Amino acid sequence: MAKSAGPRAAAGLSVAGGAPAASAKARAAQAGRIAAIFARFEAASPHPEGELDYINPYTLLVAVTLSAQATDVGVNKATKALFALVDSPQKMLALGEDRLREMIRTIGLYRTKAKHIIEASRQLVERFGGEVPHDRAALETLPGVGRKTANVVMNIAFGAATIAVDTHIFRVSNRIPLAKGKTPLEVELGLERVIPDVYKRHAHHWLILHGRYVCKARRPECWRCLIADLCNFPDKTLLP
Repeated sequence: MAKSAGPRAAAGLSVAGGAPAASAKARAAQAGRIAAIFARFEAASPHPEGELDYINPYTLLVAVTLSAQATDVGVNKATKALFALVDSPQKMLALGEDRLREMIRTIGLYRTKAKHIIEASRQLVERFGGEVPHDRAALETLPGVGRKTANVVMNIAFGAATIAVDTHIFRVSNRIPLAKGKTPLEVELGLERVIPDVYKRHAHHWLILHGRYVCKARRPECWRCLIADLCNFPDKTLLP
């Protein structure tokens, strides 16, 4: 005679683990929703790119370092002339801190950034044979390079499936939401858990561009958002 499933099953609970069956369904629905969001991003922009100009991994590292608390447009204006002269740490050291400072003076915190770039260039030559390292731990030992900068360089220069959480990604991830968190690291780790592997390579760019041009901080342009029906943000701006 078959045994009764008992009161737990009758109440909609999992007999094996005790977790509510509804909870499992909710997790599955959330996973499906997130996968659908990134499927739409991919369909709209299969090969997204960052907006910083660079020549090679070294110039990318310099550009990302300069972009802290600055716009990509402003950085690109400054680096156009700089990268015409410098495309390696050896050339940067030959240029010198004084000349570098003059060439990037239109960028915020340019004095500190110039010091960091020169010292990072020196360490790249002395410790890494003039090459930009591929791993986060090594990158973060360089002056001026934090986790976000390391993640950007790893993703763009070396194709790593890293997610650099800037102000745009932090806002979008908490607003939609994808992965909520009180700090950039919490959001980064949360996104790594929920984004399907097939989308992780470009997730960083899709979310930044979405936050920069559609899901804006003060007035999100929900009326033209391609994932509006998948977004749970309660205060949508439905009209321009």
